[in-house]
Amino acid sequence: MTSLLLLGATGLVGGHVLELALQDDRVTRVVAPTRRPLPPTALPAHPKLENPITDLSSGLPEADWWTVDAVISALGTTRAKAGSDEAFRLVDYATPLGAARRAHERGATRFSLVSSTGANSKSSLLYLRTKGELEDAIRGIGFSTLTIARPGLLGGDRSEFRLGERLASIALKIAHPLLPRRLRISPAHVVAKVLLDAAIGGEKGERIVEADQLSG
Repeated sequence: MTSLLLLGATGLVGGHVLELALQDDRVTRVVAPTRRPLPPTALPAHPKLENPITDLSSGLPEADWWTVDAVISALGTTRAKAGSDEAFRLVDYATPLGAARRAHERGATRFSLVSSTGANSKSSLLYLRTKGELEDAIRGIGFSTLTIARPGLLGGDRSEFRLGERLASIALKIAHPLLPRRLRISPAHVVAKVLLDAAIGGEKGERIVEADQLSG
């Protein structure tokens, strides 16, 4: 039985993780901190769900809910939405890293992370470099089980509109039969299930799940 801290519950992958976790009998408790309350119309009250209202990017609060068995981080934004390199790195690097360290200090032993295909701390591209740096930093914390999912373009319905992703998604859907698996869309529900299964019962050690294993 697993108690779970979910970062990024309002996002595309995080929303799927939340839905799956609340339905999973192996999960006893889901802590999903968000800046605003999760909408009751989208997610009815559930006895396993704790929804602390806090902005983790402004600081990590002292709270008992950090004490969990496992963490899933589905936090992420874009440089365009964040508005600056520094704001992007706050969401995609500093916040999940700080939360990971705090949960580990409180006893969490398993960590599942949404990264990106091509993540590399030595990349010249801000997005891929930041994802790679976060992977490296999480490795250094010492979780006994670490699972890193590196999806390609995520498939699913977002609450926000991203023109570039929408156009790319349309193009990839048209070309889908001709593309190798590593270049196909990664459905958000597939990524979510991989993360949750690893957080609940993943074997000790590190596992990287590349985009060709996440194409559905």
